[in-house]
Amino acid sequence: MAATHRLALLTALVTAAAATLSAATATAAPERAAACNGYVGLTFDDGPSGNTTRLLNALRQNGLRATMFNQGQYAAANPSLVRSQVAAGMWVGNHSYTHPHLTRLSQAQIDSEISRTQQAVASAGGGTPKLFRPPYGETNATVKSVAARHGLTEIIWQVDSQDWNGASTDAIVQAAGRLTNGQVILMHDWSANTLAAVPRIAQGLTARGLCAGMISPQTGRAVAPG
Repeated sequence: MAATHRLALLTALVTAAAATLSAATATAAPERAAACNGYVGLTFDDGPSGNTTRLLNALRQNGLRATMFNQGQYAAANPSLVRSQVAAGMWVGNHSYTHPHLTRLSQAQIDSEISRTQQAVASAGGGTPKLFRPPYGETNATVKSVAARHGLTEIIWQVDSQDWNGASTDAIVQAAGRLTNGQVILMHDWSANTLAAVPRIAQGLTARGLCAGMISPQTGRAVAPG
């Protein structure tokens, strides 16, 4: 009887150990599933604004990082929001000082728009930007050369969320769903529909094994955060 009892006890212990191991494996599985199979660049233009704090909270709550292409005039007026962007783990880029059509300006005017923004962002605590997005995505050889002189890489986009054009939250989520590895999406800091889309954008990226990355100044593509 004693031997039988010991055998039963041993069997129970082995069964319990197997169950524990199985549970541990099951717990680890979602972590493996969440691994990044690629990176995309989430970008928000025209900040900082009255919507910035809510946007940063939404991004952080959903585990997303993004590049904030700030206008110099707003960075100068709201330095605390620029610091908040950095504190939230975002990268800060240059989006000109007053958002003009740069291709219609002289070289000196273009230089002023870019250099004043570099200074405004740095003075606000956002570091010295390495990325530049021309307003409206409008560029030419002069714009590119001036940006390069300031150590900036020009970043346009592969996917336009159309949030600036009144796109619905559903449409913005669908646009983000078209992103592939290395691509960049255009969104805007001030858009309420984009703010509402953030949790679903995060869910969609996770489902496809994609993560929000930084934009490489060398290639202009989204890569793993450095």
